[in-house]
Amino acid sequence: MSKIRVALIGAGQRGKDVYGEYAIQHSENIEFVAVAEPNDIKRDMFAKRHGIDEDFVFESWEPLLEKDKFCDAVVIATPDDTHFEPASIALKKGYHILLEKPMSNNPNECMELGRLAKENNNVFMICHVLRYTPFFSKIKSIIEDGEIGELVSIQHNENIGYFHFAHSFVRGNWRNSDLSSPLILQKSCHDMDILLWLVGSNCTNISSFGHLSYFKSDKKPEGAGERCVDCKIEEECPYSAKKIYYNAVGRWPATVISEIQTEEAVKKAVKEGPYGRCVFSCDNNVVDHQSTILEFENGVTATFNLSAFTNKVHRTIKVMGTKGEIRADDSRNEIELQLFDSNERKVFNPKVVTGGHGGGDTGIMNDFVSLILSKQGQALTSASVSVQSHMMAFAAEESRLSNKSISINEFCSKF
Repeated sequence: MSKIRVALIGAGQRGKDVYGEYAIQHSENIEFVAVAEPNDIKRDMFAKRHGIDEDFVFESWEPLLEKDKFCDAVVIATPDDTHFEPASIALKKGYHILLEKPMSNNPNECMELGRLAKENNNVFMICHVLRYTPFFSKIKSIIEDGEIGELVSIQHNENIGYFHFAHSFVRGNWRNSDLSSPLILQKSCHDMDILLWLVGSNCTNISSFGHLSYFKSDKKPEGAGERCVDCKIEEECPYSAKKIYYNAVGRWPATVISEIQTEEAVKKAVKEGPYGRCVFSCDNNVVDHQSTILEFENGVTATFNLSAFTNKVHRTIKVMGTKGEIRADDSRNEIELQLFDSNERKVFNPKVVTGGHGGGDTGIMNDFVSLILSKQGQALTSASVSVQSHMMAFAAEESRLSNKSISINEFCSKF
């Protein structure tokens, strides 16, 4: 086999613009031969872009998976609450699977997918792309090489970015946990996974605290309108939809709010669609800041902080060991290693790889394709491993809501 043939379920921003474009750029190794997508415009765009036969263009995933197995793999990039059924059916039909995170917004379904993964020999990967970035891979290698001695603790921060939070978690698809997922699951199962990977030990206990403090009606400034286009104070608001989208035509995040990427279409979407609402007048309920404390079997402790209230969209991390510490900022692609005894300081700037998530999107697709073609090897983000970080996120949310420390083993035993 020199090329894998893939079906796409969900031709949204991730499916169409990330995985689809990867296939265009790596056509010698991968091609999309089917698509299932309810949105007419997105479905037709993807089908034309990839030259898909009309008999393999579907409005939903059900008729696609009703067919006998006709290709090698399925990429599933649908909303959070629609992952389990197509993933489990595709797995049982013998497809290799790349599944967008989170695996599911239901802990029972996550546990079941983890069990199915262990029973199946096919490639079944979850899109925890951070493991595939040169940035986090270098940090992992420094820890494993023992350069900082024994690992003791980690401080990790996800700085979501004020405009990104307003786009995705106030106005957007993941604004309401009743409709999608809790913030720490949807946005930060990545970070639970990277902590699990860096520590190299199972998490045993977790405590979490967080609130929706700002993006709510009682914080709405005087003079603010229901929509940004009709707001008297829009020019002085950093969360203005006009500021976020008008100058982003043809690229994220404007590509999310309108299938047609013209100035006229984007302005129409801001004027009429959900992304033009005042951030203080939405139906959002996910927290805008959260702090989590984690304890691992090997005695390592970690803190994880996520916040909407940052200028840049980036991650920063401090890793502390018995002989030295690591300070790193992915936005600068800089990793600083400081040793104690010699006072030696080293700075690393990992190789820059094209693709979103600091090259992680490209890295995970490279691995997915390679594992299927070679028929050997183990994925860094197999579903059987990824279920652990998902349950950590669920437990963190349980801790936040109950104001109690949660034992991971006891929590998982309920599902």
